Amino acid sequence: MIYLDNAATARPDAECYKAAEKYILTDYYNPSALYAGGYNLHLELKKAGRNILSLVADDENYSIIFTSCGTEADNQAIFCGGRRGNVVTTGGEHSAVFSSATELSRRGIEVRFAGLNPDGSVNEEELLKLVDEKTSLVSVIHVNNETGAVNDIATISEAVKNKNPRTLFHSDGVQAFGKLNFRLTENIDMYSVSAHKIGGIKGCGALIKRKKLIINPYIYGGGQERNLRSGTENVFGIKFFELAALKRFKHLKENFAHVSELNELLREKLDKSLFKIISSYNSSPYILTVAADGVRGETILHEADDRGLIIGTGSACSSNEKKRYSRVILSCGISESMADGILRISFSHENTVEEISSAAEILNSIVKKRKDKMA
Repeated sequence: MIYLDNAATARPDAECYKAAEKYILTDYYNPSALYAGGYNLHLELKKAGRNILSLVADDENYSIIFTSCGTEADNQAIFCGGRRGNVVTTGGEHSAVFSSATELSRRGIEVRFAGLNPDGSVNEEELLKLVDEKTSLVSVIHVNNETGAVNDIATISEAVKNKNPRTLFHSDGVQAFGKLNFRLTENIDMYSVSAHKIGGIKGCGALIKRKKLIINPYIYGGGQERNLRSGTENVFGIKFFELAALKRFKHLKENFAHVSELNELLREKLDKSLFKIISSYNSSPYILTVAADGVRGETILHEADDRGLIIGTGSACSSNEKKRYSRVILSCGISESMADGILRISFSHENTVEEISSAAEILNSIVKKRKDKMA
């Protein structure tokens, strides 16, 4: 099997799993308990938070709130930040932000959506025009989860703050964390991350926020996470997240270089008469989006699966929306016929050159056969 749907979820790291296994089998106590076992786990969670935070921010100015996933982190940021005036975001957001913003509009908050460039990055000029004295929150995805387009959130957040210093800035960093070399700047107020995209497990994410920023809890109950996210902490998931993140960042540069080579190789080997490359060369190398005009992406996906190649047709989360065309892809100016043939191929540092060569052969063969039948 060749697995090239890593943007949907990555294989859990076996070494990190083994190291974290004790938090299920032996150190299974409630970290809120007062006895020694529970208190020691409380200290382990604090250590995990410091370690994960240190990878992209400093603990003098930022803190971390553990959540059940990146979607929950996005929801907390949007609903806590967008409480008045208007909210500005983009047409290229993950559904966790886009749907939350849509819900805000149903609750009476004006929501403004900035358009996209052809590669899926936000049109920065248009975005800034939407920001005014009443804008309470701006949310811009760091790496577009469908095209891999990278938004320069450091520059964008600075421009937003120059226009309205009171506006909060949030970014969904799920597809960037552990893949791009980046640190939060002073103008970024909130940043969402997820464990299962980088070798951790599903069911664990985090919202990183400026320490001085006061936000409300999104989930109420026992007051865990400094009263900002109630619920008994997922100690195993959080410690697994910590270990996977530390390992991923340790090899960040070499992984990036390797995946860049794989991305370039697939670009070269895909038949240009059959596929149109959507992702720009400035996109994250971890995602390569292509389109086979006239052949449904879902059809290609299933035939590829039968031949041992696993790929995606876009955001795995968006597939539940039962819509034929991706709103993100259409927002890039792609025609419906081309959007129907979208494939999202997403890499891991574990993929090999041999796998990519085989993947190209399989995809070329499937689409050529389909095209020949249609001729």
